[in-house]
Amino acid sequence: MSLPSLKEALKAIPSPLSDPLLEEFEQALDEYRAADWEKVGLKAGKFCEIAYCVCAGYVSGAYSSSPFKPANFPQACRDLEQHNGTKGRSLCMQVPKVLAALYELRNNRAIGHVSAEVSPNHMDAEFFLRGMKWIMGEFVRNYSQLPLDDSHAVVEAVTARNFHMVWASGDVRRVLEPARSAGEKVMILLYAEGTPITIAQLQTWVEYKNRTDFKRKVIEALHKKAWVQYDEKAGNVRILPPGQAHVEKSGLLTTGK
Repeated sequence: MSLPSLKEALKAIPSPLSDPLLEEFEQALDEYRAADWEKVGLKAGKFCEIAYCVCAGYVSGAYSSSPFKPANFPQACRDLEQHNGTKGRSLCMQVPKVLAALYELRNNRAIGHVSAEVSPNHMDAEFFLRGMKWIMGEFVRNYSQLPLDDSHAVVEAVTARNFHMVWASGDVRRVLEPARSAGEKVMILLYAEGTPITIAQLQTWVEYKNRTDFKRKVIEALHKKAWVQYDEKAGNVRILPPGQAHVEKSGLLTTGK
């Protein structure tokens, strides 16, 4: 069974808000993968405005027909707190507080401004991305009508790690160190994705020519080490905890190793 999409999990949010929310989120991920830190911040600002509209619609029960920017963003976020007693803390208090923090950093740091100081854009981009992922995870928790296991899988996929070593464009992934072995590339890709990947997809990403040899020499060898779980019937592979530990401790995520 394939992993449900983020769009499926958030379909309870009206499309005039969910579609641009997903677009800004995905573009922020693309800019992060491209190491364009300033653009990550620019996307984060628009993302926050749309996410606020989602929270405001949740509180009022009436969603806006299009995203809008509150005149006073911090105050608008604080105004949602008064509803936490009836609507719960997540979308009334916790998410708005994170939105306010992201928005403050977006508008009052180096992004979009000229400064003689050391640029904080990279570390800010890390914060923006993690904050956006956390907010999307909260939206899935509050809005998803999928079965519990599927909702959990979507949250795990949303919060999966991103690496400069893995280039992504649409459904294409590539490890940006050609000298890595096929097995190392598989482990890096599985760790970065955080979800089961089909054999066919992995073979394409690793650029391994022979399917039979790929399964036998690479996937089955990793399966025997208990680094991955190879589901032959489903035709997919997922990383296991010992495999995650191996990736983190072996230096596979460090360039030039």
